Amino acid sequence: MTGPSRASRRRVAHGQRWWFGLVALLLGAVLTLAPPPAERSPEGRSIQQAVAAQEAPELSARIKSLGRAFDGRVGIAIREVDEGWTVAFDGDNKFPQQSVSKLWVALAALDAVDKGQIRLGDTLVVRKDDLSIFHQPLRKHVGDNGYPVTVVELIRGAIAQSDNAANDVLVGHVGGQAAVQQILDRRRLKGVWASPPEKVMQTQIAGLDWKPEYSFARTFWDERETLSPEARAVNLDAYLADPYDAATPVGVVGALAHLKRGELLSPASTDLLLKIMGETETGPGRLPAGLGPGWTLAHKTGTGQVWGAVATGFNDVGIMTAPDGRSYAVAVMIAQTRRPVSERQELMAAVARAVVAHHDKKVSR
Repeated sequence: MTGPSRASRRRVAHGQRWWFGLVALLLGAVLTLAPPPAERSPEGRSIQQAVAAQEAPELSARIKSLGRAFDGRVGIAIREVDEGWTVAFDGDNKFPQQSVSKLWVALAALDAVDKGQIRLGDTLVVRKDDLSIFHQPLRKHVGDNGYPVTVVELIRGAIAQSDNAANDVLVGHVGGQAAVQQILDRRRLKGVWASPPEKVMQTQIAGLDWKPEYSFARTFWDERETLSPEARAVNLDAYLADPYDAATPVGVVGALAHLKRGELLSPASTDLLLKIMGETETGPGRLPAGLGPGWTLAHKTGTGQVWGAVATGFNDVGIMTAPDGRSYAVAVMIAQTRRPVSERQELMAAVARAVVAHHDKKVSR
């Protein structure tokens, strides 16, 4: 049996070259007309979108002005949740979170709920050995036989009341700091890190090791006062230089924007966490003081230790929502300052007012 003739093979080859040439021509035309692919940020949103501060030049200028004028180290970031642009002042450096870190513990707990690993109605018995330090309203309920509390009650206590005991029990229930960090990593949340339990972190900041008796009376304060001023200063400076509970303001608003868009949790868990954040009792003089009529705020505060005249970790972060439904993730994080509480709160309220003013001007155009 003979194969095709040489002439036939030439005709086939010619036809293939003609066809490949036509495909290459058409492909070249498509590539020429198509826009270049957008460079992506670590969060997956386009760099063009992430750096679109030109969308809000007056707001950007106002935030930078507020940051520069404040006497202390402050980071500020604002992200428009749907459009994705961000304006910031010192937004990419690390700041202490303090109780802002409770948000990520709640996120980990609700992620476990979504996976069916735990249930909101699961009851845990909180015993005296489970208690923490500083602010912990749960403590007054815990007797010799312990106190039963559900997972959802722990989440509400940790977020709305900033209860350190509720937070620390939750940390243990979801698998510890490493488990919380795994959730943040899996969700590719850049610029936020899981924190140690409050009782561990707060004693380390002071230069002490945790003891269960620190949960009661003024035992912790009394023992902290036995430390030399030099030791207190060295330990606090070390913490501020490299916080155990670090986050960047830009990272925080990025995570909050993901939460608001429903990209971190199920719809039910997203709604629950935002609702609880909207019930926050702490920090009424912070971001809430700058809200306009009809605006709402779902937020979490954080407040660190004070050494002499130096206050540390004074924060408020949250999602401001305008009457028309447009939302802005906002973070104001003060690492350290000597200014009084009233001035720290006024800075936060001024940032919130700047967001309201920007939105109102945009809507009126």
